Amino acid sequence: MTKIVGVSFGTKNGNNDSICKEALMGAKEAGCEIEFIRAMDLDIKHCTGCITCVKMLMSGRGNMCIHHDDFDWLAFKMFNADGVIMVDPIFETGATGLFHTIMDRFGPRMDTGNNFISTKIAEANIAQGKPGKVPDPVIMSPKVVSYIGIGGSDWGTHIQSDHQIQSMTPTWKVIDNEWVPWSKDALMKDDVVARAHQIGINLAEAAKDIEHAEYKGDAGICPHCHCNDFYLVPGGNRAICTVCGLEGTVSLEDGVVKVTYKDEDLHKAHDTLSGKEIHGRDIQENEARLTNFQKSDEYKARVKKYREFIQPSMPERA
Repeated sequence: MTKIVGVSFGTKNGNNDSICKEALMGAKEAGCEIEFIRAMDLDIKHCTGCITCVKMLMSGRGNMCIHHDDFDWLAFKMFNADGVIMVDPIFETGATGLFHTIMDRFGPRMDTGNNFISTKIAEANIAQGKPGKVPDPVIMSPKVVSYIGIGGSDWGTHIQSDHQIQSMTPTWKVIDNEWVPWSKDALMKDDVVARAHQIGINLAEAAKDIEHAEYKGDAGICPHCHCNDFYLVPGGNRAICTVCGLEGTVSLEDGVVKVTYKDEDLHKAHDTLSGKEIHGRDIQENEARLTNFQKSDEYKARVKKYREFIQPSMPERA
């Protein structure tokens, strides 16, 4: 049976829990098995940026993290489902710190491109009689995902981009990416509840046929990923989507702002397998360069200079 996992990033029995459960009700109504997880119940440590995961992947030694907490339990609950719904309160116009922490832990360790490259390296190592460990293929399994941001005001300009960036690391297909302003009384707004229910149904139907699943939300400015955030490069007509990374040009047509890009650039999008492979190869090359630097006396001398220059201040503890 098709399975949908709902993850709430809010407080116990608050708006986020309830809206997430409403979406799960829609998924269940559509014939799916469901499971509910409250992220605040879990022990999720911050990513330290130690790049151990990258070193392991790019040497074909498997997929691992230095942390031993609840992240893998959560991640594999998602990986073993067909679809995921995440409901998140809006903090400072964007996603919560907890959502960002989980997003950070997904990448680069759970990046589809990195695991694809690692699989090839591990298989080559094993064929040559060298140590090798193939990453769990479920990490690269196709998935659909929907997001709902719950805002206490009308400040939510970054929430959709924050959420969709999480989907790019494991290359999950986004079905709905919604945010609700002024939602302190969300449970009393019939239209909000009905929309959450429909998002659950949309996700369930998409999860039954992931290959042909399509985005169901409002069209965004980016013609590829529907993101509305762009980095406008100073000094020229260059607009870079802050989510998928495609670069285009801005135009004003009949009073409507549009961004267009060249079809031949689509393979570079960060949420496509081809784009993942390009990014993965770049990481592989940079990792090899860093490894060589770290062996040099010059590198060691520079690290020693900064280590000895000053030590971090710490609070006194009893």
